[in-house]
Amino acid sequence: MEKMREFQDLIGYHFQNEGLLRQALTHSSYANEHHMKKTYNNERLEFLGDAVLEIVTSEHLFQSHPDWAEGELTRVRASIVCEQTLAFCTGAIRLGDYLFMGKGEEHTGGRKRKSILSDAFEAVIGAVYLDGGFAGAKAFITRFVLKDLEHMQLFYDSKTILQEILQNDGLGTLEYVLLEELGPYHNKTYRIEARVGGEPMGCGEGPTKKAAQQEAAYRTILRLKGGSYVPEVH
Repeated sequence: MEKMREFQDLIGYHFQNEGLLRQALTHSSYANEHHMKKTYNNERLEFLGDAVLEIVTSEHLFQSHPDWAEGELTRVRASIVCEQTLAFCTGAIRLGDYLFMGKGEEHTGGRKRKSILSDAFEAVIGAVYLDGGFAGAKAFITRFVLKDLEHMQLFYDSKTILQEILQNDGLGTLEYVLLEELGPYHNKTYRIEARVGGEPMGCGEGPTKKAAQQEAAYRTILRLKGGSYVPEVH
């Protein structure tokens, strides 16, 4: 299938068993809609990928930061493997474009929903691990998660970093303004805009107000620094 080949070219890994990749990209809504076996969706692969991601990230941080204590290692690892950060990582591979998803889920914005994207990303890691072993999974994680930790830190520490920039440069008061609440009570998406001195600077979305503020702060930092690298989640 052309869609599958295109995705493999994009991630730089070609599966011996493409069935694993297809399963990793299959959301439960698609499996339900097509009356597939309950275990065929990507949830089991997500479970495996989550564990692989944690050990690879732990090893990377342990080796690259010998001066960090356990608490700092734990804090940074948690920031890297959280839903918001993993969804951010999927922008580079346009993961949402390649998911097999039920029509109802797609019509309600599922391809951009961060929980779905982060889960599918972990499922792809699980699939790569089963297909190519630990080395293959480690290479994938290093390329798409760990390659630019400095930039990742800018993302997951964005609120603190933005506050420091504004205080040091005297650029004005920061406020986060809620623009929209979308979705049902149990599955909301918040859209929040960061404003500096009353001027709109960056907008973010997330399953919590804090997550949306984080993305808004990140986009504001890039704008203030004149940065052009703003990966979008598609």
